[in-house]
Amino acid sequence: MSQKVTPSMQSLKSLPADYRFDGSNASVGLTNSSIPRKGGFRNGTSPSDTATGDSEDSPYSGHVEQQFLVDDMDTDAATIPLPQSDERRWSDTSAYARKKILQSWIQLPNGNWELGKILSTSGKESVLSLAEGKVIKVMSDTLVPANPDILDGVDDLMQLSYLNEPSVLYNLNYRYNQDMIYTKAGPVLVAVNPFKEIPLYGNRYIEAYRKRSNESPHVYAIADTAIREMIRDEVNQSIIISGESGAGKTETAKIAMQYLAALGGGSGIEYEILKTNPILEAFGNAKTLRNDNSSRFGKLIEIHFSETGKISGAQVQTFLLEKSRVVQCAEGERSYHIFYQLCAGASPALREKLNLTSAHEYKYLGQSNCYSINGVDDAERFHTVKEALDIVHVSKEDQESVFAMLAAVLWLGNVSFTVIDNENHVEPVADESLSTVAKLIGCNINDLKLSLSKRNMRVGKDTIVQKLTLPQAIDARDALAKSIYSCLFDWLVEQINKSLAVGKRRTGRSISILDIYGFESFNKNSFEQFCINYANERLQQHFNRHLFKLEQEEYIQDGIDWTRVDFEDNQDCLSLFEKKPLGLLSLLDEESTFPNGTDLTLANKLKQHLLSNSCFRGDRGKLFTVVHYAGEVTYETTGFLEKNRDLLHLDSIQLLSSCSCHLPQAFASSMLIQSEKPVVGPLHKAGGADSQRLSVATKFKGQLFQLMQRLGNTTPHFIRCIKPNNVQSPGLYEQGLVLQQLRCCGVLEVVRISRSGFPTRMSHQKFARRYGFLLVDNIADKDPLSVSVAILHQFNILPEMYQVGYTKLFFRTGQIGVLEDTRNRTLHGILRVQSSFRGYQARCHLKELRMGISILQSFVRGEKVRKDFAYLRRRHRAAATLQSQVKSKIARKQYKGVTEASVVIQSAIRGWLVRRCSGDIGWLKSGGTNEAGEVLVKASVLSELQRRVLKAEAALREKEEENDILQQRLQQYENRWSEYETKMKSMEEIWQKQMRSLQSSLSIAKKSLAVEDSARNSDASVNASDATDWDSSSNQFKNHTSKGGGGGRQQPMSAGLSVIGRLAEEFEQRAQVFGDDAKFLVEVKSGQVEANLNPDRELRRLKQMFETWKKDYGGRLRETKMILSKLGSEESSGSMEKVKRKWWGRRNSTKY
Repeated sequence: MSQKVTPSMQSLKSLPADYRFDGSNASVGLTNSSIPRKGGFRNGTSPSDTATGDSEDSPYSGHVEQQFLVDDMDTDAATIPLPQSDERRWSDTSAYARKKILQSWIQLPNGNWELGKILSTSGKESVLSLAEGKVIKVMSDTLVPANPDILDGVDDLMQLSYLNEPSVLYNLNYRYNQDMIYTKAGPVLVAVNPFKEIPLYGNRYIEAYRKRSNESPHVYAIADTAIREMIRDEVNQSIIISGESGAGKTETAKIAMQYLAALGGGSGIEYEILKTNPILEAFGNAKTLRNDNSSRFGKLIEIHFSETGKISGAQVQTFLLEKSRVVQCAEGERSYHIFYQLCAGASPALREKLNLTSAHEYKYLGQSNCYSINGVDDAERFHTVKEALDIVHVSKEDQESVFAMLAAVLWLGNVSFTVIDNENHVEPVADESLSTVAKLIGCNINDLKLSLSKRNMRVGKDTIVQKLTLPQAIDARDALAKSIYSCLFDWLVEQINKSLAVGKRRTGRSISILDIYGFESFNKNSFEQFCINYANERLQQHFNRHLFKLEQEEYIQDGIDWTRVDFEDNQDCLSLFEKKPLGLLSLLDEESTFPNGTDLTLANKLKQHLLSNSCFRGDRGKLFTVVHYAGEVTYETTGFLEKNRDLLHLDSIQLLSSCSCHLPQAFASSMLIQSEKPVVGPLHKAGGADSQRLSVATKFKGQLFQLMQRLGNTTPHFIRCIKPNNVQSPGLYEQGLVLQQLRCCGVLEVVRISRSGFPTRMSHQKFARRYGFLLVDNIADKDPLSVSVAILHQFNILPEMYQVGYTKLFFRTGQIGVLEDTRNRTLHGILRVQSSFRGYQARCHLKELRMGISILQSFVRGEKVRKDFAYLRRRHRAAATLQSQVKSKIARKQYKGVTEASVVIQSAIRGWLVRRCSGDIGWLKSGGTNEAGEVLVKASVLSELQRRVLKAEAALREKEEENDILQQRLQQYENRWSEYETKMKSMEEIWQKQMRSLQSSLSIAKKSLAVEDSARNSDASVNASDATDWDSSSNQFKNHTSKGGGGGRQQPMSAGLSVIGRLAEEFEQRAQVFGDDAKFLVEVKSGQVEANLNPDRELRRLKQMFETWKKDYGGRLRETKMILSKLGSEESSGSMEKVKRKWWGRRNSTKY
């Protein structure tokens, strides 16, 4: 027996390494694929239909022969060909189930499947042993083959040997019990809601899928594939998440956004995108009987990326918010989360401002008797919403306005009415509710009462005021509440889009994540379920078109060998909705235009025109049934017309526009703008002055067509969410519920096409361009098809693993990976060589840069050192100046001390002289003999002393007078010297101004001409006069300074003034001369005067002469200043010395 394993079995990753297939057990033609295809099962198929099956449905059927797996213990069993039939429900059911298969599936009376072991087979009957030991006898054609145990829990349904409903159910249940909630069905990811936290998320898993070190099915893997294909193929991507309500679509979308934000983050915008989820969930999700966090609107988040794969912005688009939930909730359900969060989490200040009370006191919230969700803290969620609003840049003022609108909606529900006349006309009760609503929206309470109790209708040119009855007033109140909440939701989405798009640069690359309501079927289905299921029909059509229609049509158009796979097409159901003029939507809009139209007339019209359609069935009363792809749904037309019209009377719009708050004004403006849009088809004229608006169904249909157009321009990635039970209990797996969802998703058809199809395809040109460089031979002159075939032959790709079409190459799953690995290795080697060469170039460039930097640094350092030296020199000079000042102060201090010491010495000497004179007097006294003589001597001495004292006092007064005279003279000398200095400074300033003027003239003249001959003549005359003037001035000055005598002290000063005057006259003369010469040269250059000379050369000579004279003149000026300074100092010092000598002379002459 051959031990060779077929390529299909090589793809089973769950097989052990030492597992071997016997030749009789090997399958032929089992192949894999990674391209998803989808469809539904035909309705009306009974379990008995499983006895027949198409040979194409078995993984062991091929185009050449049929082989079947037989029992190891019975090698003599013959192979029986499968019967051919168009009817098939179990894709892998084969006649060999009647043979000796060890295990098979049997369907129990309750509809569940159970695995049993075949004990014996006799004719058309088989005996099975069930798990509990029970033995039953069944018809052999009702058995469904089971997969071997080794395939239990495979992560891709394509790896199952037998692809049938019980095998798929068992495989999903096996993985679900082990918390492996993700399973691949070809290219479709099946996600089973675990209803609990499981450890499959976080940074560790994100990093693993980013590095592709984890290949298990996961939402992260889908998101990673989307972002890689977007960058590689430069094509926008979309992730379409579908499933029933409660299947986990919202959480799956959040997980996908988390991965995209982690890979494309860095700019901070990704954090804002993630924070949109709490806001949209609070305002758009609610608790239903089937789901605690049910999305009551559709959401498409389009995330834009830059060229480097980083998130650059995002945009949120919403569809069909369920406005009726604001005013009406079923028992056990809740309104939107934000109402309960506001009542539970508002701060005391906010509660007082909005006059908030507890949730059970509001009629809109209390009608369902459900106020909380197990395990959910509404107060904490409210703080999370406020943080998210801050992050998306909704200001605090706008947040308070938003909360005021929410409170206004709640208080509107508490507004009650009282009957005012016999015709059942009503008016609102002026209680706390009415006044609070008026305060919160900023309107006049009387205007609010009028809008809720009366209606103005225009008939021709007249306006009729109609009073409202109680039902009409309640409808007007509820319509106002629904419109305020709907406009508030749209305004929040607009603010989010502004925040996510401000300053973001988009490149056209994007990944769209669609999270839209799933298929719904309740005991009572109304207009909301009608629109939701229509949307799911359209999405199913997109799924079918991408995975079934387009796939198989492309195979046929490209001429490859392919056998068509049948699938359930829902085009008939879509035609029932969209056909004009006799479709569900057209008839609904038509009936909405009639003022007298009722829900019953709508139902009768539908039954009248649509009974011939196979997807429509009319029931009694207001009921009708539509056969959807997921099953039959019975709708009740009650409320259809009202919800489709979605009327808000013009009076209510005008009330909002008159409010003082900016949000109601914005809402009114938005509604008025929508009312001005042109409407295609009949217009709704009920209400007279009401706006002619598009119906809700028509608007929703247009949004769906735009959505499908956007999705059609992207590469889709599908995630099918499955709800395992209706009680939201972890670990509970209901076969019937899961099977019904799998049939709606068309999982088996997807896997069947993927296993038999060619998911990877590439045009000849692109294939040759991408892998042509891997060929050993030269292919420059060959066409793309020849190049492609040569590549396939060089890499020994088996013929059954690919097919060559007219324009493309088609590959089975995994085949292109071999070429990609080889290409990546080759490119890696090329990059290594390039990197080495670039490294060498970079090192050379770095070396040059370093040399240049060293030179530049040397210059910079030199300049820095020079600046530092100049700074230090200034500091040294400043220090020297400071030192000189300090030293002079010290010297003055010392001089003062010496002077004081000299005075002390002088006083001591004078005292000694006085004492010596006193001694002489005492000697004279001792020499006398009588008293009379003694008295006589004393009187003479005293008189002499008095005379001397008087004389000294007179001398002192004379000296003081002389000193005053000298001080006056010194003051006069100082004043004259100050005048000399002032005149010198004035002369210097005049000279500098003249120099600047001359230099400016010379600069102007230099640009035009230079004359040589005239300047030479002028220079000779000027030099002669200059020498004469200077010599005469010097001689005169010297003569004056050589004279002496007391009466001639004023002559040097007069001489100095004379010299200064001569210098000033010389300056004026020379300035005139140079100015005339320069003017003359300008005239010669311009041609006004004719002269035989070179203006340019003469200008240069004139400049040299000017510089020489300027230098000489400056020297003489400095010399004059020095002489004048010296004369002033000598005169001052000489006069002081004479005064001192005269005083000491007189002092000495008075000595005794």
